[in-house]
Amino acid sequence: MSVNEPPRADDSDDDGVLEAETCLSLGDLGPAASRHNWRRSAVAVDGETVFAGLAGGRVIATDLAEGKAEERWSVEGDDERYVVSMDVDDGILVTGERGPEGRICVLSTETGDLLWEYVTAEDVGSPADETFFAQPFVVDVQVAGETIVAAARRYERDGDVQEWSSVVYGFDREGDLEWTFDVRASPIAFDVDDERVAVAYNRCPDNHDHDHGLVVLDLETGEEVANWDPGTPGERRVGDVAFTEAGIAVASHGDKYGYHLDENCGEIWRVDLASERDLEGETVYAYPNHAVAADGTAVFVTGNTFAEETRDPDGRHPNEHTAVGVDPESGEVSWSHDVRGFARYVFASGEFVAIPSAQNFRERDAETHAVHLLEAQSGPLETHPIEGISSAGDLAGDRLAVIEEPVEYHDEGVTRGEYRLHTWRLEH
Repeated sequence: MSVNEPPRADDSDDDGVLEAETCLSLGDLGPAASRHNWRRSAVAVDGETVFAGLAGGRVIATDLAEGKAEERWSVEGDDERYVVSMDVDDGILVTGERGPEGRICVLSTETGDLLWEYVTAEDVGSPADETFFAQPFVVDVQVAGETIVAAARRYERDGDVQEWSSVVYGFDREGDLEWTFDVRASPIAFDVDDERVAVAYNRCPDNHDHDHGLVVLDLETGEEVANWDPGTPGERRVGDVAFTEAGIAVASHGDKYGYHLDENCGEIWRVDLASERDLEGETVYAYPNHAVAADGTAVFVTGNTFAEETRDPDGRHPNEHTAVGVDPESGEVSWSHDVRGFARYVFASGEFVAIPSAQNFRERDAETHAVHLLEAQSGPLETHPIEGISSAGDLAGDRLAVIEEPVEYHDEGVTRGEYRLHTWRLEH
């Protein structure tokens, strides 16, 4: 991958596309550590209202007007669960939890009243132990017309054997279960269009029959209509997936390439994002963790450097923590941008892509804490520092909302940032 790096955007709000709007305290939360913590928050933007799901299960609705935030309602939770996924559409707010029951909840956007809920632990299984990673995990929820799609998984380890159980669900808006798709693999993300659901599986264990990193389902019936896999050895497969105007963009964990597939999962092109490199005797690589499509461009984002022999290499892959824009028709890289820290989420709306970057746990540099705004076709526009780390967010219409968490690096003993909700307006 060879492309000129555009100049770094100015960190100032003056004359920028993003105009800071509000900063709302979300209460106390213990700081994240030097390494990346698990998901424990979620955000959904709906016009002038921002919904947030918080650690401890609380859900809030905040109305924004004239630069002020006013709470519309709040629903209390408990300390056994985290709200980790969220979507909003036409009067309903859908939340997914990580906790003993792995609940999917549908609330009224107007009042916060619970309309219905579903316990995924009845399908993926109850926690095998009390550790956090054993809890059922609702990876994502999305409203697609009259269908609500959700994906849940549960992890279990028995000695050296790792097991995943998972289900992808299709509900109607009233809560009736229309279909399920269950395999012994680990879904990490999915995307929907008018007719299909594309599900990315980041781990497909060798001891089970499911060996497709990508599965495409019919949105109405849940039936499998196509599949794809990078064909690489080991259980690592696909990190993210996004429908484009002409096909499907896939971030491959197997070979660390970005792919563009046609509607039947035939390969159109691939681009090297962060495949294995030899650096002074170390073979290093970085996983492509995100794929989004915006304004006729596929955007991929890579994560941390790893090595074949150790999880803490001396060297750094030259393309770690890098966002790349690729033309879906030609497969040519249009631009790249160093986001400097780990991105847990990437958001796209219209021609814009937002990348909140958190800690680079190997460099432990607080200057990596920021939100990057890019134009999908041309690259970076501006970068806005955040004192803590970005843990969740959403970009919809002309508003960006991001949850900041406090962080404490183990070799500093200093807590940076707070648990709070930031919002910006897009002026364009």
